[in-house]
Amino acid sequence: MQAVIMDASYGTGMNGPAAVLPDPDLLENGKHENRRSSQDSFMEYASRNIRQTNNAQLNRRADRHHSKRMRRRLVYKNGDVNITQTNIRKRRRRYLADIFTTLVDIKWRYNLMLFALAFTLSWLIFGLIWWLVCFSHGDLEHAGEKDWKPCVKEIYTFTSALLFSIETQHTIGYGSRHTTEECPEAIVLMMFQSCFGVICQALMTGIVFAKLSRPKKRAETLMFSKNACICKQDGDLCLLFRVGDMRKSQIVEAHIRAVLIKKKITKEGEILPLYQFDVDLGFDEGRDRLFLVWPVIIVHKIDETSPFWELSPEDLHREQFELIVILEGIVESTGMTTQARSSYLPGEVLWGHRFERLVTFQKEDGQYQIDFSRFHNAIPIDTPSCSAKELAEMTANGNCPENTYIDEDNASIVSKSERFPSPYIVKRHGVAQTDFYDDDLDSPQNSSLQRSVSTDLGSRDESETLL
Repeated sequence: MQAVIMDASYGTGMNGPAAVLPDPDLLENGKHENRRSSQDSFMEYASRNIRQTNNAQLNRRADRHHSKRMRRRLVYKNGDVNITQTNIRKRRRRYLADIFTTLVDIKWRYNLMLFALAFTLSWLIFGLIWWLVCFSHGDLEHAGEKDWKPCVKEIYTFTSALLFSIETQHTIGYGSRHTTEECPEAIVLMMFQSCFGVICQALMTGIVFAKLSRPKKRAETLMFSKNACICKQDGDLCLLFRVGDMRKSQIVEAHIRAVLIKKKITKEGEILPLYQFDVDLGFDEGRDRLFLVWPVIIVHKIDETSPFWELSPEDLHREQFELIVILEGIVESTGMTTQARSSYLPGEVLWGHRFERLVTFQKEDGQYQIDFSRFHNAIPIDTPSCSAKELAEMTANGNCPENTYIDEDNASIVSKSERFPSPYIVKRHGVAQTDFYDDDLDSPQNSSLQRSVSTDLGSRDESETLL
C-alpha cells in the first residue's frame, strides 16, 4: 500500500509512473482504473489552469500594448503632429532666412514681447543718438541761453532726448520740441527715424494681422467624429467617418483624402515601419469633393485595393495602424486655404456600427435643423463578422453569410431576426424609405433620441429626420 501511495504522489512528476513500481500483489483492475482516472482529472485541471493563466497574462500584455499604441499617435485628434525634428544643420540660419514665417509661427507671448522690444529699443537707440547730436553741438552746455541756436530746441537731458525720439518716430509733434536748420545731421536723422518708424510699425502690424487671420484657426471649427465605423452598404463592407463644419460660412472647394500609416515588408525583406497606404474615398466618382453645408459621412468602400480588404473583426484590434484623414478647402471669408486633420487608431474603429442621423427638416418653420449633440453617436447595425475578402468569396459562391448584430459592449452576437423582428422598409409620403425610427429607438441608450423624435404619425408630419 505504501508503494501505491508513493506512485500516486510522484505520478505527475518528471519521471512519471515508471519512477516507483507498485507492489504486484496489490495491483487490481479497479484500483488501476481509479488511479488512472484521478491522474487524468488532475492533469486536465492543471492544464486548464495553466491555459487560463496564460490567457490572462496575454490579455494583460495585449491591454498594455494597446494602451502603449494609444500613446504613440502620429496625428492627434486636434490635428497636431507628434513629430520632433533634431540634428538639422544650420537650423537657425534657415529660420532667419524666412523671418516672416518664423515670426508668424511663434507663440503669441513671444510676438508681443518682440513687438514691445522693437519699439522700446528703437526709442532708446534714437534717443541716445539725438542726445549725442545735441551734446556734440554744445546744446547741453548752452542750455537756456537766448543767443544760442541749438539743433533741437528744448533738449536738456537724455530724458528730453528720449521724449523727442518718441515724438519723431510716431509723428506726434507736441510743438515744444522741434529741429532747426542749424544742424544738417539732425535733419537727416529725423528723416531716417521717420522712415524707420513707419517700416517697423507696418511690419509689426502685418505680423499681428497675419497671426490673427491664419487659416489654421479656421480648422478649429471643422469637426471629425471620434470613432470610425465599419458596416455594410450596398452589399459591400465600408469604412465610415463623419466630418462637419459648425460655422455658417462655407468651406469652398472642400475635398478630403485619407492615408493609412502601417508597417510594410517589401519583397526584398526590407521593413518600412511608417509606410503610407492610399485610402480611396471616391476620387474617381468625385465623392471626395464635399458640399459641406451639413455634416457629411465619408464612405470608403473596402475592395481589393483597400488596405482593410483582409481585416476581420478579430484582426482589427490586433493590427497596428493609424488612419489619418485630411480635409482641405478655401475659407469663404478670407480666401485662404485651410487644412484640418484627425486620425483613428484600431481601437477607435467600431465594427458593425453606423452614425445617427443629425439633420431634421422642421415643417413648422421650413428649416433644416442640425443636432450636433449626436455628431459622434454611433448605433449598432447588422454586419457580417468576416473580412471583406471572405464576404466577397462567399457571395461569389452563393453562400452569403447571415448578418449578425454586435452588441454595444461587443460581447454578444445575435442574428438579425432576433434583433430586428420587423422589416426596415416602410412607405412614407408614397415613397419607400428606410424606417430607422423603430430600429434606433429600441435600445435604452437612445432614450434622448426617442424624446426628440416621436414615432406617431402626427409628429412625423411636423419634422422628419433626413441625414
